[in-house]
Order: sequence, then structure tokens, then C-alpha cells
Amino acid sequence: MTEDAKNVGIHQQTTCDHADLIIDYIRLLGVEFVFGVPGGAIEPFYNALARSERRGELKAIVARHESGAAFMADGYYRETGKLAVVCATTGPGTTNLVTGIASAYVDRTPMLVITAQTALPKFGHRPFQDSSETAIDTVSILRSCTKFNALVSHPAQLEVKLVAALIEALNPPKGPVHLSIPADIFRTIQAEKNDQVDVSYLLYESTLVDTQAIKLLIKAIRQAKNIIIYIGHGCNGVYQHIEQLAELLNAPMVSGPMGKRWVNEQHPLYYGVYGYAGHSSASQLFADNANIDMVLAIGTTITEMGLGNLNSNIMTKLVHIDENIENFSRSAAAKLHVGGHLNTIFTNLLNALYQDEPIKPMLTVERSKNVLGSYVTLLEPQKCQMRSAPIKPQALMASLAIRLPKNCRVFIDTGNAWAWATHYFSHCANEGLYRVSMDFGSMAWAISSVVGSALAAPNEPHVCICGDGAWLMSSHEISVAVQYKLPILIIVLNDSALGMIRFGQKLSKAESIGWQLNQVDFSLLAQAHGAQGIIIDAPEQLQNLDFSVIFSAEAPTLLDVRIDKEEIPPMMARIKHLVGRVN
Repeated sequence: MTEDAKNVGIHQQTTCDHADLIIDYIRLLGVEFVFGVPGGAIEPFYNALARSERRGELKAIVARHESGAAFMADGYYRETGKLAVVCATTGPGTTNLVTGIASAYVDRTPMLVITAQTALPKFGHRPFQDSSETAIDTVSILRSCTKFNALVSHPAQLEVKLVAALIEALNPPKGPVHLSIPADIFRTIQAEKNDQVDVSYLLYESTLVDTQAIKLLIKAIRQAKNIIIYIGHGCNGVYQHIEQLAELLNAPMVSGPMGKRWVNEQHPLYYGVYGYAGHSSASQLFADNANIDMVLAIGTTITEMGLGNLNSNIMTKLVHIDENIENFSRSAAAKLHVGGHLNTIFTNLLNALYQDEPIKPMLTVERSKNVLGSYVTLLEPQKCQMRSAPIKPQALMASLAIRLPKNCRVFIDTGNAWAWATHYFSHCANEGLYRVSMDFGSMAWAISSVVGSALAAPNEPHVCICGDGAWLMSSHEISVAVQYKLPILIIVLNDSALGMIRFGQKLSKAESIGWQLNQVDFSLLAQAHGAQGIIIDAPEQLQNLDFSVIFSAEAPTLLDVRIDKEEIPPMMARIKHLVGRVN
């Protein structure tokens, strides 16, 4: 070892710069990975990550594009519940993050975004990739899609702003926060290192509730006879309570397209998805306005994908229950708002109702099961069992729903995959294993998000279902899964089209333009990255797949599924909004 190398090693062991301080806080929160793409100005932060890796602690995961890094961090949070962390260099490195951060902001994903700036003395001098306030001001660009957003302009600011950012990220409503840090501040040596920092308070989950509102809720439920329960995407950890309530009241349950991840779709009281690509068994519940006494809307925003389709008469019968008080701004006409910790609200509610003598558990109404084993009404259920080529998307989704392991993490990407999976992919898991990002609707989200989740839980089965348009946008991220030997199953719906655009234009009677894609052999593209690639163009090939072999491999597997190009996805609710026809 040279004398210079020895000196570097000594320096790394005996000093701690501000990049190490950030790493310390992230590590204390239990985070295992930082996702990003290296660059010149962010190099001091990667130096700190290298030191962390040598200690067997926090590890850097290099995505192939910064937006992919943000989506991977999002997937890591969905699997672990831990803070998502992503970093990027200055200039285009930061601007490439914007879509991933915006998606996290809408989905309420707690995400720490660390970006670099050129050194402070270079501000205003137009250095390479300048993104200070006198150039392409990245702090201003990220202001509208972050909860906390700050430039660190002095070393003494870093720890205070870091803690403030973490508090904002991890407290409801959760979301992304951003610190922009000049390269010279990253390198500044800490005056003194505090090894006794305690960040446990950042992880404390508040159990505050509006007790008066709960009393009003209990009273309203006791007086109501016909109650419908709507399960939104924010029902993490409370489905068992909701199911108990439904059985106690013999109340039908429906969900939003994203809320179905918390539902046992095989339960006889579940009537399906209401809203985008939903089921008629769910929408028919709302048809007789006069007989509805109450709609319990739990953990949901009121959007066009779900409850935004309800008419104004029913909205006045809505009881909106949510941890995120901000969501109440979209349900101003509701008869009651109940804010606070959902688990506490439902524990108090159930305790009160179980003590109420007139209310006793009732038998559920007998209902017939469909071909998927659930009770919802399907469009064209016969197509779920068709064994003809080209493969029907309905049959593909039905086969996956029946044959995939029950503990499979299923990521659905933006596009027609949304519609097919929402309507035809039925599952009984109620732990959030069905994962979709529909509010912001970023194409290629699932392709990277599934990688972040699989890194966190490499021994659990993972599936990504996407369209060929999305895969063309971000197929390079499969190489990250190859690099880390992740046995992810990727299913590409190959119809040589931007299918959601094609059928959206057709159903709304718009001009047919811009949806055509060239025919691509995605199996060969996967093989070029080092993954297994298989073309599926006949139903028997699909049936002969051995998922146990796929999920125990040391590389991802891509199925290039040649689907029937003429099958119209169940997306009419979306079309009504596009053309201005809303019920």
C-alpha cells in the first residue's frame, strides 16, 4: 500500500464529513438502501455510502435512470414501510428525478430526496450542470411536488434542515422531501460528531382521533339500515376491522381500484371495484339512491377513478373517515368527517357496537361465485376460460390470479394493464401485496418499483405486469434485477400499441392517431440484459409455466405475451371523464 493510500484510509477512519452525517440519520431509521445515479457533484455523498457499505451498513443501488431510482425507492417503501431514499447529481440528474418525486407526492410515499449542487463559490458563474438559483433552479422546480424543499447554504444548516425534512416526510400526510446540497458542504468536516442522536421520535405513530366525531359516527351507524362500505387506498392495517364491521352490519363492501390491495376479494360481502374498470355488482349498489342511508368512505381521496363518480345526492350521505385531513377538502358535502388514526377509530367503533344489544352478527346473503372464485359480476366471464390464440387478456389475468402464489407481490403498470388487472385479477391477500400507482399515473413506475421491493424481500415472489409502451420507456432497469440476481417475473402485454390511447380514442370517437408501435421481440431484449426471455403466443405455453422454478431462479424472467389486439379493456368510466360525460 502506498503512503498516500494509507493516509486516505486514516482520514476515512478518523474524520466524519456532513455526507456521513446524512448517512447516520438514514441508517438510524432502519433504511438499508439508497437508490440513485452517481455524478460529479454528488460524489462526496457516494464516498460516504462507500464507507457505509464497508461497515456492512447502508448500501447504494445504482439505477439506470434517475426516475427509475425514485420508483425503486417507492417500491422499497411499499414492501418495508421504511423511508424511501433517493439521490441524484446536480442539473439533469435532479431534473430526471421529477416524475418519480411527483408520483411519490401524489401517492403519499415518505421519500428523502438528496440532490447535489455545484460548490457554493461557483454559484452564478455557470459551471458545468449548474442548477443554482441563477441557472436551472432545481429547488424551485421541486417546490410543487415536495412537502419540504430547501437549499443548504451553510454547513451549520444541514442537520437542522435534515431533521425538519425527515419529520415532514414521516408524519401524515406523508410525502417526499428534498435537500439540495452543494458539493463543498457535503465535504465539510463536522465540528463534533454526536453519536448519541436519537431519531426514534421520528418513527412514532400518532394515535390521535376526534373523539366527538367518533361518537357521532357510532350514533349515525346505529340509526342507519342500509350502509355501504367503500375501502380506499389508505386502509393499511385496518382491513380486518373493516371486515368485522361489514359482517356485524351485514354491509356490502366495495373498493376503489387502488383500495382493492387491502381487500379479501373472495369475501362474500365484497361486491367489487367501484370506479375505473370496476364491476357492475359494485356500481349497482349505488343505483337506488333513496334506499342508501350511509356510505362509509375509508382512507380515500375523492377522485374520478373512484368515488368522484357518485352523484351529489349520495355524496350527502357520505361519512368520510381518514388519517389525512387534507382529503376532506374533496368531500365538503359529506354528512360527517372523522379524522385520526384509523386503527384507533375502528377499535373504538367496534367496541361500542359490540356492546350495543340490538346489533348482532347477521348471516350474509347467499351469492354465486364467478369463474375466479370471487362474487363480483365480471364482463364477459367466458373469456377468462378461453384457450385460443392470440391470448385473451382476460384469460391471462384469470390464469395469473389462480396460479400465482398467494404471497406474490404484484405490480401493475399504467395503461391497459390497469384495466385488465383491476377487473379480472382477483386475489384474497389483504396485506397490500397488489400494488398500483393510479393517482399520478406514471408509465414505467411498476418496472422499477418492483425492483426496489424485491431488493427488500428477495425471497418473496414478485411480478410486474406492464404494457409494451411502458416497457419501451424503461426496459433498461431489468439490468438492475439481473445484477442483484432477483427472480422477478415480468409480464409484457405485447400488442404493438399504446393500448390505452388506442382504445381511449376508439371509445370516445376521437381521431385514431399516435398509438401504433413497431413489433418488438422483448424476449431477445431481456436476454441481451442477462435475463431469461420467453415468447408466449399460445395458451398452453402459459399453462405449462412452472412458477416455482421462475421464482427460485437467479435472474429475472420476462414473458413476452402476444395478446389479442382487438380486445377492448373495461375502461368506460375513464372515457366518460375524458369526454365530459360524468354521472
